[in-house]
Amino acid sequence: MMQDTKSSTNHEIDRRLLEVLVCPLTRGPLVYNRANQELISRQARKAYPVRDGVPIMLADEARDLREGE
Repeated sequence: MMQDTKSSTNHEIDRRLLEVLVCPLTRGPLVYNRANQELISRQARKAYPVRDGVPIMLADEARDLREGE
């Protein structure tokens, strides 16, 4: 049996899911960054990871955005 060798970073976020997801800290909108596989909250200045197509909406898992991001 052959294994799928595709990278797990090629997952997409369902557009309908993105419309209902909000930042858990601010309840504000999120922007999907496909290249980094992150959901960005500009208000909270946080980037929430997306792993295997699943948004990880925990503040402890989010990274702080750098100046200019």
